[in-house]
Amino acid sequence: MSENYESELLRLLESRGHLHQITDAGTLDALAQKQVVTGYVGFDPTAPSLHIGNLASIMLLKRLQQAGHQPIVIMGGGTAKVGDPSGKDETRQMLTEERLASNVASIKGSFEKILRFDDSETGALLINNDDWLSKLGYIEMLRDVGPHFTVNRMLTFDSVKTRLDREQPLTFIEFNYMIMQAYDFLVLARDYDCRLQLGGSDQWGNIVNGIELTRRIDGKEVYGVTAPLITRADGAKMGKSVDGAIWLNEDKLPGYDFWQYWRNTDDQDVGKFLRLFTDLPLDEIARLEALEGAEINHAKEVLANEVTAMVRGAEAASAAQATARDTFAGGGAGEDLPTLSVGQDGMRIGAVLTELGFTASNGEAKRKLAEGAVKLEGKAITDPGFLIAPAEGDALKLSLGKKKHGIVTL
Repeated sequence: MSENYESELLRLLESRGHLHQITDAGTLDALAQKQVVTGYVGFDPTAPSLHIGNLASIMLLKRLQQAGHQPIVIMGGGTAKVGDPSGKDETRQMLTEERLASNVASIKGSFEKILRFDDSETGALLINNDDWLSKLGYIEMLRDVGPHFTVNRMLTFDSVKTRLDREQPLTFIEFNYMIMQAYDFLVLARDYDCRLQLGGSDQWGNIVNGIELTRRIDGKEVYGVTAPLITRADGAKMGKSVDGAIWLNEDKLPGYDFWQYWRNTDDQDVGKFLRLFTDLPLDEIARLEALEGAEINHAKEVLANEVTAMVRGAEAASAAQATARDTFAGGGAGEDLPTLSVGQDGMRIGAVLTELGFTASNGEAKRKLAEGAVKLEGKAITDPGFLIAPAEGDALKLSLGKKKHGIVTL
């Protein structure tokens, strides 16, 4: 997509690689030039932390605010009780009220680090859609909202069609998710004059539903913008690693591991990720992504530092970078590496690898040991029965391959 947009909002989104689809681009472009536009993204609190797949959507709100508009974070305390079937082959686990409330509280900090929350015209708002969804009567919902949705059309949406094509069960409660999300847009347009919903490309159908519902019931014109699905050069979906999700919260993933994920970015992805996930000027990004050979590693460190500083804070970025340099350049053991304390009797090396999260199971640990990929204090260990028993005051460096390092202490 390459358009001659006039508004700072759409020009910023396009130049940083955030644009995929827009409803009525010309009218939205004109509106964003005339007034402050309020826009929102929804996040269902299905876990105690968001991951970097969600970071792309948070960046949409950050760009909205940077362009002089107002972002709203919708915590899906209501919609999460149902579960979004988009991209899912199985029904989501039903979460209790207590778990949802705990997850919302745990997630809030990520937004507070990245967005500006204040009383200004462009200050971000954080709102829980449970405030209105849980108050809806079933008959009221059927009478007021139901007539604006046809089952025929609902069956054509990817979130439904994919599940049915694979003969996977789609529960009636999940089938209602798109109606609930559409109702969110109607409420926000009424109560906050919210004119824009943003989200990933998989949310296009849900966004269009909300636009049409708002137009049909209130006669109000609202708009939608989606960002492209972000994949890595190897084709994998952004947000996952071989070891699982890359969480935003420190208590779910140590700062060093978060930093290291970005430092290990494929050469081909450096420029794209710098545009999407940092505020570096575009000319500086162009210079960094043009680096070749070993010099591209400098660009990767810049990426890791910028993203870690934004999500975890400047101190976390500095500590992770210092640990990396100590670990890789100096052959030492940096302070920020994951640490495991074992008892007086020690622990088998396979169990240590699994406890540190380097391997998913003792079986995988045995395979890695047999491959010669495990080193303790720089010496290769192949025996799965090897006992690690540090003396008091020892800090033994355990490595799996070139990128995973940890410390074992008494």
